[in-house]
Parts: sequence; C-alpha cells; structure tokens
Amino acid sequence: MPHRRTCLPHLVTFPLVFLLVLALAACDGGVPVGGGATLTGVSTNSDLDEVSGMAASRVQPGRLWLHDDSGNPPRLFAISPHATDLGTWTVEDAGKVDWEDIASFDEHGKPYLLIADTGDNGGVRKVLTLLAVPEPRAADRGGTVRPAWRVQFRWPDGARDCEAMTVDERAGVALLITKKRQPPQLFEVSLHPTGAGVQTAKLVGLLPDIPQPDARDIADNPTLAKLSTQVTAADLSPDGLTLAVLTYRHVLLYRRDSRDMPWHEAFVRHPPRELPMPLLPQPEAIAWSQDGQRLYLSGEMAPALIYAVTP
Repeated sequence: MPHRRTCLPHLVTFPLVFLLVLALAACDGGVPVGGGATLTGVSTNSDLDEVSGMAASRVQPGRLWLHDDSGNPPRLFAISPHATDLGTWTVEDAGKVDWEDIASFDEHGKPYLLIADTGDNGGVRKVLTLLAVPEPRAADRGGTVRPAWRVQFRWPDGARDCEAMTVDERAGVALLITKKRQPPQLFEVSLHPTGAGVQTAKLVGLLPDIPQPDARDIADNPTLAKLSTQVTAADLSPDGLTLAVLTYRHVLLYRRDSRDMPWHEAFVRHPPRELPMPLLPQPEAIAWSQDGQRLYLSGEMAPALIYAVTP
C-alpha cells in the first residue's frame, strides 16, 4: 500500500494533558482531534500507567476492559470510554509473566475474557499461556475472578515476542501476531485443543503492506523508525470480517469477504486500509466497540488517554 507519512510516537506533556482534561470537561462527546479520531477520556487511575491490552465488554455496553504490563499485579480494570472507573478485579491463580493483550468472546452463551500472557522481550520463553476468565457481571464493581481454563502453547520453531491477540469465535481459535519479525506472522491457537499437553501454534500467514519508515524518519530518529513497524495489539471486529492491527505508528484494517475466508487469502486479495493515528505515545491497546462502529485506542503513559477512531 502507498506509504502515508504520519508522526512517529512522541511525548505528550503534562501541560498538554491538563489542557485536554479541560477540553473534555467542556465537551460531553469528547474532543475531536482530526482524521475521524476523538479523545473520549483521560483516566485519573494512577494504576493505569502501562495499558497494554483492551477489550470491549460483552456484558455491559460502554464498558472497556484493560490490563497493565509486566511487573504489576494480575489485575483487570473496567472503565467507560470516558475513562470513568468501573472497578478493578484481581485475577487469582493467574501466574502473570507478561500480559500483552486481551480479547472478549462468547462461548455457549457465556461471556469470557481471554488474556494473552505472551510477552517475551528476551526471546527465552518456551511455553506461553492464554487465560480464559469469565467476564464479571455488570452489577459488580470490583472483586476477584479465576481462570475458567488455560491454553498453553509453543511456537513451532523458536521463541517469539507477541503483543497482539484476538479471538475468532466461529473458528474457536485465538489469533496471535508476532511483534518483531518482519513481515509480522499470524498464528492461530485452538481455544480447546484435543489431548493434553502443550499445543503448537499454527502459522496462518504473513501480514503484508506494513508501512515502512522513509529516509527522513530514519534520519530524524533511527530507533523510533525501527520500532514503528512492530505490531503491539490487534482485535477482530464483532462481525468477524475486519482485523484491526496496531503498530507503534499505524492503525491498519485487514478485511476478508466472509468469515470462512482464510486470512492468508484475504491478505492477497485486499490490501490493508490505514486509519489516522491520534496523538498517542507508545500505543499498545486497541478494541472494537461492541457495535463495531468505532475503535478504541490507548497506550503506556500516565495518565492513560482513551481515543475513539471511526473506521
């Protein structure tokens, strides 16, 4: 796809955040920031300073689930799109190593959250874990939850860092996208593998057309230019047709013609569509709204910014 220049991730200063908070207070619907994006909320929760995963609730419209990065307790945070605090849940018996993404899904009429404990910056983890947690009730405002089941898997040919995961309900699989390998690799892992033990992830295809940094980007900041192509989050639309992929610099939409179309075939037929990236340092979380009409974005900074982008 043609490369459209956008700004590399950069610092959002606290004076700017203060001005954004004032603007939000004056605008009930959020602050438009251009390109179809709206700043909908600024979280005042000091624990939400490293948002690395987000998913829309299947129980309560307007509730978003977030989690933070490694080094923090195994917690799930519920907020509204306006960043109103709706409660915090501790995930017991979680064994958190490096949570990097979360997805919501239904199974047999019951709503679940799938947590991807798949981060591996050092490339040393031999077994990765997905935690399926029953989604708390809408009436609850915090507490504890326990995994309903775990899915353990390994990569087919050596360790990989992975920060992007979503669920294809119809296929009964989790989709995972590698972070550092170029082009990024898309794998699938069964949510209910046959037999005991650790399953091996199946390679589905390679994500094409990830925009690359140009000469000016490299000259301005070679480190950020190199990071700009890395995939940090993903989410599948409620209709199962559009895979939203987030990098440090881009929001990309990969579409397939039907829920039965294999993704490797979709990648060949349809180049990704790029959405404008709002002002967001270290973007690491993306989620479709429950109705599929918008995408929510957030990232690792304090205070946490919540954006809505119109596809």
